[in-house]
Amino acid sequence: MSTLSDSRLRVVLLLEVRDGAQRRFLDAYDQLCRQVAAVPGHVSDQLCQSIENPSQWLITSEWESARPFLAWVDSEAHREMVRPLHGCVNDTRSLRFTIMRETGHGAAGVRTSDGLLAEPRVGDGVVRHALTFTVRPGSEQAVARILADYEPPEARVDDTTRLLRTSLFMRGNRVIRAVEVKGDLVAALRHVARQPQVRAVEEAINPHLEVDRDLDDPDSAREFFMRAALPAVWHRAAPDGNHAHDGTRTGARDDAKVRRHALLYPVKYGCGGAVATLLRRQDELAAGDPANPVLAATVFHRDDLVMRMVDITGPPERHAAVVAGVGGGRRAPAVLGRLVELGPDGALSDEAGLRRFLAHCAMTPVTDRRAAGH
Repeated sequence: MSTLSDSRLRVVLLLEVRDGAQRRFLDAYDQLCRQVAAVPGHVSDQLCQSIENPSQWLITSEWESARPFLAWVDSEAHREMVRPLHGCVNDTRSLRFTIMRETGHGAAGVRTSDGLLAEPRVGDGVVRHALTFTVRPGSEQAVARILADYEPPEARVDDTTRLLRTSLFMRGNRVIRAVEVKGDLVAALRHVARQPQVRAVEEAINPHLEVDRDLDDPDSAREFFMRAALPAVWHRAAPDGNHAHDGTRTGARDDAKVRRHALLYPVKYGCGGAVATLLRRQDELAAGDPANPVLAATVFHRDDLVMRMVDITGPPERHAAVVAGVGGGRRAPAVLGRLVELGPDGALSDEAGLRRFLAHCAMTPVTDRRAAGH
């Protein structure tokens, strides 16, 4: 599953406009349209109002691909553009779709080319997402203790949404929390944020944050979640019963022996997209290898922040190339070496260099909690 395709993208934004704010909302939308029209990769926008409920609105936009949209939506420029909308709406929900079929107006009928998705992606019904933030240098150990010591929230959100797993890692002063959700991601995040034990933890780490936030203030909370968003752009999982343990093929999966690891790549300026694409292609090439020890791999990417999370049995350094995401081709380590900061003694040309790179990128696990029955 990958959002890194070159297929055209349709973004759907559902909004509930506050009573009496319709004119301000329209003015803010018109201003936003003029600004977003200059964003590279943007194609068009459309604004619709519900015929049943006048407070419900729909904004759709089309983009050349997911790449330019994700680069824009996670930027400071986007946060400034949409700020005038915040005072006009009570609730928003954003959905993103690659365009697979398109009805033409002539005899051609349904088009399946011209930048449309050729083949459907295969998914497992699980939404993967991460949130990241930094804490003040020197507070890392205190923050780790706070984040490791709390009662997990109720897994059931509603009849259709369930929180499956939360994995939290740190490297230096950066915290990354990855979540897996069955159903509606936004509903799950809101559910978690409302839990008393989670609120207590968030309040406890607030004094340690590099960027202040107030989760009780809707605008501050919205800005935090936008700024902290680290979307999953690639996920691959080996079929159950068809994966390797220490290089040998096995017919049964022993989840008790599976360990989750995370790597935070030292990406050179402007190379985040290239690193994420390389990791995806390498995973695709390695997917057919019955000796591939990686049971699941997920790449999270925003700007020059790239994290790779892998599930594997055995020590990761035993399979350094595939864990690092360069096990699918001989030239891949050299390509990755040009995209990341290796330092004066760094090299990916041999197994020892790859192991040093793994150790350099490895994030420290803080918590990894599954919902009951998952």
